[in-house]
Amino acid sequence: MGQVVIPHWPAGTVALLATAGADGAPGSIPISTALRTSDTRLLFALGRQRATLQALRDEPRCALALLAAGNVAVTLHGRASVVADAPAGAEGITAVAIDVHRVQDHTTPRFVIADGVQWSWLDEEARERDAAVRAVLQGLAGGD
Repeated sequence: MGQVVIPHWPAGTVALLATAGADGAPGSIPISTALRTSDTRLLFALGRQRATLQALRDEPRCALALLAAGNVAVTLHGRASVVADAPAGAEGITAVAIDVHRVQDHTTPRFVIADGVQWSWLDEEARERDAAVRAVLQGLAGGD
């Protein structure tokens, strides 16, 4: 197995987080705030009342799939942990880290991921909230 290196992706890329529920059934949700913080770690935010947050507390093994501009097509496998509950500046969220132990690369010479799905906020309040959450995550990451 090679060295783990999480690729870079554009801010605002839609990521898909897969978890195991309390009953063991798989679940997935889109994530708007995934932020690469190192070669082996990423942060994202979840609403504090999300069932997915409880699922990660109960079973931290998870996967995050990315299909992004720049020919990024990966699934990142790892373990989630809570970094901060209700951090200052974004009290409605919980900051979660995934320590990635395996990068499953889906790229192939047969295709190129030219563009990924991007979030586009439709109102100013949503844009401001997203910017605030991203700033908090960046601060928790040490400004990387």
